[in-house]
Amino acid sequence: MDYQVGSGDGNLDRFPIIVVFTKIGGQAVKVQGNGQARVLTGDEIQRLFAHGLRCDRDRALFGLCLYTGCRISEALTLRVDDLQGDVLTLRRRNTKGKLQTRSLHIHPALAELLAAYAPASGYLFPGMPGRSPHLTRFSADKILRSACRRVGLQGISTHSFRRTALTTMSNAGVPLRHIQDISGHRSLATLQRYLEVRPEDRQRAIATLRF
Repeated sequence: MDYQVGSGDGNLDRFPIIVVFTKIGGQAVKVQGNGQARVLTGDEIQRLFAHGLRCDRDRALFGLCLYTGCRISEALTLRVDDLQGDVLTLRRRNTKGKLQTRSLHIHPALAELLAAYAPASGYLFPGMPGRSPHLTRFSADKILRSACRRVGLQGISTHSFRRTALTTMSNAGVPLRHIQDISGHRSLATLQRYLEVRPEDRQRAIATLRF
Protein backbone atom coordinates (compact mmCIF):
# COMPACT_ATOMS: atom_id res chain seq x y z
CA MET A 1 0.00 0.00 0.00
CA ASP A 2 1.24 3.48 -0.86
CA TYR A 3 0.87 5.74 2.16
CA GLN A 4 0.87 8.99 0.24
CA VAL A 5 -1.59 11.26 2.00
CA GLY A 6 -3.36 14.10 0.27
CA SER A 7 -5.93 14.67 -2.42
CA GLY A 8 -6.79 11.82 -4.73
CA ASP A 9 -4.47 13.18 -7.41
CA GLY A 10 -1.44 12.94 -5.13
CA ASN A 11 -1.12 16.70 -4.70
CA LEU A 12 0.08 17.41 -1.17
CA ASP A 13 0.63 21.13 -1.61
CA ARG A 14 -2.85 21.98 -0.37
CA PHE A 15 -2.01 20.77 3.13
CA PRO A 16 -0.65 24.02 3.83
CA ILE A 17 2.90 23.38 17.78
CA ILE A 18 7.93 23.45 22.76
CA VAL A 19 9.11 27.75 25.35
CA VAL A 20 6.05 29.72 24.29
CA PHE A 21 6.15 31.65 20.99
CA THR A 22 9.20 29.77 19.71
CA LYS A 23 8.99 29.80 15.91
CA ILE A 24 9.57 26.83 13.62
CA GLY A 25 9.39 27.54 9.91
CA GLY A 26 7.93 30.97 10.61
CA GLN A 27 5.06 29.63 12.72
CA ALA A 28 4.56 30.22 16.45
CA VAL A 29 4.58 26.89 18.26
CA LYS A 30 3.69 25.76 21.73
CA VAL A 31 5.70 24.25 24.52
CA GLN A 32 4.39 22.30 27.49
CA GLY A 33 0.75 22.78 26.55
CA ASN A 34 0.88 26.51 25.81
CA GLY A 35 -0.10 28.20 22.55
CA GLN A 36 -1.77 26.56 19.54
CA ALA A 37 -0.96 23.32 17.78
CA ARG A 38 1.12 23.83 14.64
CA VAL A 39 -0.48 23.36 11.23
CA LEU A 40 1.28 20.67 9.20
CA THR A 41 2.56 21.14 5.67
CA GLY A 42 1.97 18.63 2.89
CA ASP A 43 5.59 17.50 3.00
CA GLU A 44 5.40 16.92 6.76
CA ILE A 45 2.23 14.85 6.36
CA GLN A 46 3.87 12.74 3.67
CA ARG A 47 7.00 12.11 5.77
CA LEU A 48 5.03 11.31 8.89
CA PHE A 49 2.64 8.82 7.28
CA ALA A 50 5.20 7.21 4.96
CA HIS A 51 8.14 6.92 7.37
CA GLY A 52 7.22 8.09 10.89
CA LEU A 53 4.10 6.10 11.79
CA ARG A 54 5.12 2.46 11.68
CA CYS A 55 1.90 0.46 11.82
CA ASP A 56 -1.56 0.47 10.22
CA ARG A 57 -3.22 1.26 13.56
CA ASP A 58 -1.23 4.45 14.07
CA ARG A 59 -1.76 5.62 10.49
CA ALA A 60 -5.50 4.97 10.86
CA LEU A 61 -5.65 6.87 14.17
CA PHE A 62 -3.94 10.04 12.98
CA GLY A 63 -5.51 9.72 9.54
CA LEU A 64 -8.89 9.95 11.25
CA CYS A 65 -7.93 13.23 12.90
CA LEU A 66 -6.49 14.59 9.65
CA TYR A 67 -9.33 13.60 7.33
CA THR A 68 -12.29 14.35 9.63
CA GLY A 69 -10.93 17.18 11.79
CA CYS A 70 -12.02 15.27 14.90
CA ARG A 71 -10.35 15.62 18.30
CA ILE A 72 -7.88 12.92 19.34
CA SER A 73 -10.17 12.05 22.26
CA GLU A 74 -13.06 11.52 19.84
CA ALA A 75 -10.96 9.24 17.62
CA LEU A 76 -9.71 7.17 20.56
CA THR A 77 -13.24 6.41 21.80
CA LEU A 78 -14.64 5.32 18.44
CA ARG A 79 -16.02 1.81 18.14
CA VAL A 80 -15.85 -0.36 15.04
CA ASP A 81 -19.63 -0.11 14.57
CA ASP A 82 -19.36 3.69 14.44
CA LEU A 83 -18.06 3.14 10.89
CA GLN A 84 -20.89 2.25 8.53
CA GLY A 85 -20.14 2.30 4.81
CA ASP A 86 -18.72 5.71 3.95
CA VAL A 87 -20.06 7.41 7.10
CA LEU A 88 -18.32 7.88 10.44
CA THR A 89 -20.45 8.69 13.50
CA LEU A 90 -19.00 10.58 16.47
CA ARG A 91 -21.39 9.84 19.34
CA ARG A 92 -22.48 12.76 21.51
CA ARG A 93 -21.28 11.04 24.70
CA ASN A 94 -17.72 11.03 23.33
CA THR A 95 -17.58 14.63 22.05
CA LYS A 96 -16.29 17.67 23.92
CA GLY A 97 -19.13 19.09 26.00
CA LYS A 98 -21.33 16.22 24.83
CA LEU A 99 -23.15 18.70 22.58
CA GLN A 100 -24.31 16.60 19.64
CA THR A 101 -23.69 13.51 17.55
CA ARG A 102 -21.83 14.24 14.30
CA SER A 103 -21.94 12.12 11.14
CA LEU A 104 -19.06 12.68 8.73
CA HIS A 105 -18.30 11.43 5.24
CA ILE A 106 -15.20 9.21 5.11
CA HIS A 107 -12.59 10.60 2.70
CA PRO A 108 -11.31 7.98 0.18
CA ALA A 109 -7.74 8.31 1.54
CA LEU A 110 -9.04 7.67 5.06
CA ALA A 111 -11.08 4.69 3.85
CA GLU A 112 -7.83 3.19 2.52
CA LEU A 113 -6.05 3.66 5.84
CA LEU A 114 -8.98 2.12 7.73
CA ALA A 115 -9.18 -0.83 5.33
CA ALA A 116 -5.49 -1.60 5.90
CA TYR A 117 -6.09 -1.61 9.68
CA ALA A 118 -9.53 -3.29 9.81
CA PRO A 119 -10.07 -4.30 13.48
CA ALA A 120 -12.82 -6.88 14.02
CA SER A 121 -15.04 -5.46 16.78
CA GLY A 122 -15.19 -3.42 19.96
CA TYR A 123 -13.16 -0.22 20.25
CA LEU A 124 -11.49 0.85 17.04
CA PHE A 125 -8.25 1.40 18.94
CA PRO A 126 -8.21 -1.12 21.82
CA GLY A 127 -6.19 -0.38 24.92
CA MET A 128 -4.13 -2.60 27.17
CA PRO A 129 -6.27 -5.32 28.83
CA GLY A 130 -6.90 -4.57 32.48
CA ARG A 131 -5.89 -0.92 32.15
CA SER A 132 -8.05 0.87 29.58
CA PRO A 133 -10.68 -0.40 27.11
CA HIS A 134 -9.26 1.87 24.42
CA LEU A 135 -5.91 3.45 23.59
CA THR A 136 -5.25 6.39 25.92
CA ARG A 137 -4.40 10.00 25.13
CA PHE A 138 -1.02 9.47 26.79
CA SER A 139 -0.29 6.51 24.51
CA ALA A 140 -1.30 8.50 21.43
CA ASP A 141 1.01 11.35 22.46
CA LYS A 142 3.89 8.90 22.94
CA ILE A 143 3.28 7.27 19.54
CA LEU A 144 3.31 10.64 17.79
CA ARG A 145 6.44 11.88 19.57
CA SER A 146 8.30 8.74 18.51
CA ALA A 147 7.07 9.07 14.91
CA CYS A 148 8.15 12.72 14.76
CA ARG A 149 11.63 11.87 16.06
CA ARG A 150 12.06 9.27 13.31
CA VAL A 151 11.50 11.84 10.57
CA GLY A 152 13.01 14.88 12.28
CA LEU A 153 9.82 16.87 12.90
CA GLN A 154 9.46 19.26 15.84
CA GLY A 155 6.63 21.10 17.55
CA ILE A 156 3.81 18.80 16.40
CA SER A 157 1.06 17.63 18.76
CA THR A 158 -1.94 15.32 18.40
CA HIS A 159 -4.05 18.46 17.95
CA SER A 160 -2.05 19.47 14.86
CA PHE A 161 -4.05 17.10 12.65
CA ARG A 162 -7.39 18.64 13.62
CA ARG A 163 -6.11 22.19 13.19
CA THR A 164 -4.51 21.28 9.85
CA ALA A 165 -7.78 19.82 8.55
CA LEU A 166 -9.90 22.80 9.55
CA THR A 167 -7.38 25.40 8.34
CA THR A 168 -7.04 23.58 5.00
CA MET A 169 -10.81 23.62 4.50
CA SER A 170 -10.95 27.32 5.37
CA ASN A 171 -8.12 28.14 2.95
CA ALA A 172 -9.99 26.23 0.24
CA GLY A 173 -13.00 28.51 0.68
CA VAL A 174 -15.31 26.12 2.55
CA PRO A 175 -17.92 28.24 4.40
CA LEU A 176 -17.20 28.55 8.12
CA ARG A 177 -20.67 27.27 9.00
CA HIS A 178 -19.93 24.04 7.14
CA ILE A 179 -16.55 23.70 8.89
CA GLN A 180 -18.25 24.28 12.25
CA ASP A 181 -20.70 21.47 11.51
CA ILE A 182 -17.76 19.14 10.83
CA SER A 183 -15.57 20.28 13.74
CA GLY A 184 -18.26 20.43 16.42
CA HIS A 185 -17.17 23.85 17.70
CA ARG A 186 -19.80 25.49 19.88
CA SER A 187 -19.64 28.80 18.01
CA LEU A 188 -18.21 30.39 14.87
CA ALA A 189 -16.22 32.79 17.04
CA THR A 190 -14.42 29.86 18.70
CA LEU A 191 -13.74 28.26 15.32
CA GLN A 192 -12.32 31.47 13.85
CA ARG A 193 -9.81 31.81 16.70
CA TYR A 194 -8.76 28.25 15.96
CA LEU A 195 -7.90 28.75 12.28
CA GLU A 196 -4.41 29.77 11.23
CA VAL A 197 -3.83 32.93 9.22
CA ARG A 198 -0.51 32.64 7.40
CA PRO A 199 1.69 35.61 6.36
CA GLU A 200 0.90 34.88 2.71
CA ASP A 201 -2.83 34.99 3.52
CA ARG A 202 -2.44 38.48 4.96
CA GLN A 203 -0.36 39.50 1.95
CA ARG A 204 -3.04 38.29 -0.48
CA ALA A 205 -5.71 40.11 1.53
CA ILE A 206 -3.81 43.42 1.34
CA ALA A 207 -3.19 42.88 -2.39
CA THR A 208 -6.95 42.95 -3.02
CA LEU A 209 -7.04 46.64 -2.09
CA ARG A 210 -7.07 48.12 -5.60
CA PHE A 211 -8.72 51.53 -5.85
